[in-house]
Amino acid sequence: MAKPVFSELPDGGWGWMIVLAGFLSNCLLVGVTRSFGVFFVYFTRYFQESSSRVSWITSIAMATQQFASPVGSVFGTHYGARPVVMVGGVLASLGMLTASFGQSLLHMYLSIGLLTGFGWALVFTPTVAMISRYFKRRRALATGLAFTGVGVASFILSPLFQLLIDEYGWRGALQILSALMLNLCVSAALLRPITLREDFLIPSRGHPDDGPKNNEFWGKVTSAFDLTLFLHRGFMVYTFAITLMTTGYFVPYVHLVAHGKNLGLSDYKAVFLLSVTAISETVARLFSGWVADLRLIRTIHMLFLCGVLTGVSLLLIPVGQTYSSLVGFSLFYGFTSGALAPLFFSTLPDIVGIGRILKATGLFLMLLSIGGLLGPPLSGFLEDLTGSYTISFMTAGGFILAGSLVLLFLPGFSVCMTILSERRTDDPAGAGESTEHPAPEIEQS
Repeated sequence: MAKPVFSELPDGGWGWMIVLAGFLSNCLLVGVTRSFGVFFVYFTRYFQESSSRVSWITSIAMATQQFASPVGSVFGTHYGARPVVMVGGVLASLGMLTASFGQSLLHMYLSIGLLTGFGWALVFTPTVAMISRYFKRRRALATGLAFTGVGVASFILSPLFQLLIDEYGWRGALQILSALMLNLCVSAALLRPITLREDFLIPSRGHPDDGPKNNEFWGKVTSAFDLTLFLHRGFMVYTFAITLMTTGYFVPYVHLVAHGKNLGLSDYKAVFLLSVTAISETVARLFSGWVADLRLIRTIHMLFLCGVLTGVSLLLIPVGQTYSSLVGFSLFYGFTSGALAPLFFSTLPDIVGIGRILKATGLFLMLLSIGGLLGPPLSGFLEDLTGSYTISFMTAGGFILAGSLVLLFLPGFSVCMTILSERRTDDPAGAGESTEHPAPEIEQS
């Protein structure tokens, strides 16, 4: 029986189950990454290694997840999101399990960094892209709801990890975490495929004729990964901006606990900093998605504003020298950074079109891996060099501010909402459906 083809995005229905799948995936993927700083201190003590070298564990995992995202896109396109995400859940679980037997940092790099990171790549990209395929008018809100899983998980998992480590040691805690990772297979079962009219109307792009064999090979590679996006000016400027932001974005989640302990806080007080950050972040994700869908302000302008405030909040964290001030600045950082994540992904379809969103998300995350790979180790290196995390947090804030400024160079960034409302189109190919940029500038290469 042929699958029905939707001429318009459902904007609801089974889409809310897709949002639930995204919520669960974010709990067990990004939420775990954010809370993994609890293990950081114990890894440093056990392996007798520097902060910068231990930081590579989470950096490699995040970079692998993002760099391998195009593979998740290709597999998701050919085999469907559901089986690909299930395989990713099994690999993520195996990575945590093998890490619990690690005897050196190299074991941790290979297990958590590469194996779990690759499993996460197969989970994250198809799930996020599926949300964009089910929603248009309420896309930012749906994305925000899915990403609240990060805040909820961070609030619960940070103290839970500390409790598990106290009871079973870090090896036992990793084994329990491995079992939790299998729940990614549950979220995969909720991913029902959908066929859109835009899937058949993606414009083809020509390529130089370098001979029959080369042209055939290049055509297959380009078709599989949609490499023509590298010629898309809006996509490349946007990706560069977000890459700069992600260089500083993850630093507090890796080093905030260690920073609190350096200031003399107890283990649970230091861990609680991540929990209060998660509470604020969860509220911000819902608020950001709701405001973005009201269309009172363009989402790209919201992204710029939130990016600037996030950068400022990181600059303020070293100012806090007491527990109450650290809690206050953590709440501020959580709210501003929490508002960013839904905007990262809800803005992307407006730039590339919904028909190209799955492969665009994969390439987008692959390029973001540069920031995820370099940020935490750079922060750890600066701590090793200076003996505190003051310069680390200030550098992270500087990267986020720089990324926010790069957004100013996006085609159509300065166009006001009033002008855009007069130029909206209903282009079925997705290239001109955006309410965020004028159509000629979105397609600029």
